Amino acid sequence: MTENAHDISILRDLASRYAEIAAKPVQEERRQLWRRHFSLKPTRPPVLATYGIWNVWCREVFGDHALSCRDPFYREHERFLRMEIFHDSVGDDYIIEPWITQLATLKTPRGIYGEAWGAPPERTLPGVEGGAWKGRPFLQSWEDFAQNLDPSNPSRGFGQMAGLVPPRHEIDEAATARDVERLQEAVGDILEVNVNRGPVLWGFAADLSTTSAALRGLDRMMLDMYEAPQQLKALLIFLRDGVLANQQQAEEAGDLSLTNHQNQAMPYAEELESPRANSGPRRRRDLWGFCAAQEYTLVSPRFHDEFLFQQQMRIMEHFGLVHYGCCEDLTCKIDMLRQLKNLRSIAVTPRADVRRCAEQIGRDYVISWRPNPADMVCTSWDETRIRRIIGEGLAACRGGYVHVHLKDIETVQGETNRLARWAAIVRELAEGF
Repeated sequence: MTENAHDISILRDLASRYAEIAAKPVQEERRQLWRRHFSLKPTRPPVLATYGIWNVWCREVFGDHALSCRDPFYREHERFLRMEIFHDSVGDDYIIEPWITQLATLKTPRGIYGEAWGAPPERTLPGVEGGAWKGRPFLQSWEDFAQNLDPSNPSRGFGQMAGLVPPRHEIDEAATARDVERLQEAVGDILEVNVNRGPVLWGFAADLSTTSAALRGLDRMMLDMYEAPQQLKALLIFLRDGVLANQQQAEEAGDLSLTNHQNQAMPYAEELESPRANSGPRRRRDLWGFCAAQEYTLVSPRFHDEFLFQQQMRIMEHFGLVHYGCCEDLTCKIDMLRQLKNLRSIAVTPRADVRRCAEQIGRDYVISWRPNPADMVCTSWDETRIRRIIGEGLAACRGGYVHVHLKDIETVQGETNRLARWAAIVRELAEGF
């Protein structure tokens, strides 16, 4: 037996089970559902439940202690396969795609808090593994370079003065080839091995909101809008230009593909090519783009637009279609979002006023409604409460294009079957809708 025979045997078994699930006819039915839904055509409301490995219950079920592979490389793929196989039991409209992905090794560190810019966060209060932490912002003071800013071009020279370096899109080809070969040898005859060569500044790492708040500190950034507006705008313009350059470099290198779609749901639409493994080079205009502003949820629409959204639009206008929003309340900002001509989907979060959002969105965009997971599955199981909240939310969105997305699930109190029970209830109500 080879050194990794034990791990490969486990992966092959899981890959075979995964391939059977991916080949089910229901996957194509779900693709058609999402395709029509995101093209603003009448469908029943799709139902989606998603979760990440950082959540408490995922660490309990899919943490390293619960996995069988010994090698960290194989263990991460084992985790992915086990989570996907479990998701098949939920019974929502999540699509299991017929490939497994190997992430390319970039020469720039990955991260959404400044790591890619040479400014990794200094964690002054690390807390427990997987828990909250406190960081010391990289940009402690504007004083060192504020007087050198050029009012006509505030971002000129900003990076050098601040000590930030825009990341270039560079792939470690040798390391990437080794990883792809290892995965190919393990399961390549069962699943197609997709290679994700996308840039480091993508998704949350490219929304400007996440990184700027980490670099400056959320409280200081909000005060800067009053006390140091020129300096804050210089930071955001500098970050914007870095994102645009990084994404353009990836596009010109042919490293964007149809598995770089991102819309916080199932990234399908009739106007765009569907996700496909190893599709070959595509441009941003061929893809779904995603942008959010969670750190701006308490910022006024006027300041949100002035300090952030105008810069975000410069990034998002390059994509085919765009979803906007994650956990922030956008109730009072729908009119602001209408400036983005390729906007297609808007998040309506637990903090948002569902009815007011639906009235403003109408049939112009998809309503990505996210009911509070604490009310659904996290703190107890109360079917009456679930039916009431989902029923009221669907009624508020009547006449629009809405899907119900249960996300940010921190715990199910040890009852993993709650997700399947929740999905069944919501599907029943959605069918009636």
